[in-house]
Amino acid sequence: RSGFRFRFDDNVFKPSTDTFLLGDFAEVRRGERVCDLGAGIGLLGLLLLARQQQLHITNIDIDSAACALAEENAAVNGLEDRVAVLRADLRDRTALPKAGSFDLCVANPPYFPPHTGRVAEGSRGTARSETACTFDQLCAAAAYLLRSGGRFCLVHRAERTAELMDVLRRHRLEPKVLRFVQKNAASAPSLLLMACRKDGGTGLAVQPPLLLQNGDGTETPELRRIYFKEKG
Repeated sequence: RSGFRFRFDDNVFKPSTDTFLLGDFAEVRRGERVCDLGAGIGLLGLLLLARQQQLHITNIDIDSAACALAEENAAVNGLEDRVAVLRADLRDRTALPKAGSFDLCVANPPYFPPHTGRVAEGSRGTARSETACTFDQLCAAAAYLLRSGGRFCLVHRAERTAELMDVLRRHRLEPKVLRFVQKNAASAPSLLLMACRKDGGTGLAVQPPLLLQNGDGTETPELRRIYFKEKG
């Protein structure tokens, strides 16, 4: 209420709970330089700015329609001085900002390896499946863009936890904080939220799970807060 607004297009990957969860999970500090890898319409950057206004956000995406919406969302909120949008391929380092430019990278990446299951065509398919950028390539981009000691925060499917950790560590992105997301207390985790540190030492803090529903099927107070339905 009385906060940022955003626009989206059904032909571009639509806003999801995952983005709101990551927007709340990622730690942000005043004055930090933040890069959203595969930013889409730029919603994640808005969620971070809603918590800490003194950030500099760079949204990178390969899709021109998504980049246009990200620019529009920055403009409609008067954030042109805080938000930059770069249309680029994360696999092409010559198109990216210089190495070590950022304190924090965030990503809500495609969840599914290429050629697994049925995937939509076009930009929506690219957002769901690793057809344009694999998780390994995403981690390589994050490691390149982060300064030593910088942080990488992401949301992903819980079933890929072991694989994700292996890839992250190969790129010197040490997992430091892990939180699983569950529908309710009786269900198995479906998602994970993870914070990594470039060149960080070993040691992983596992937080209590984030529950989306109470036993009666209503939204938990934490989820309502994350969606800005309640203060706190």
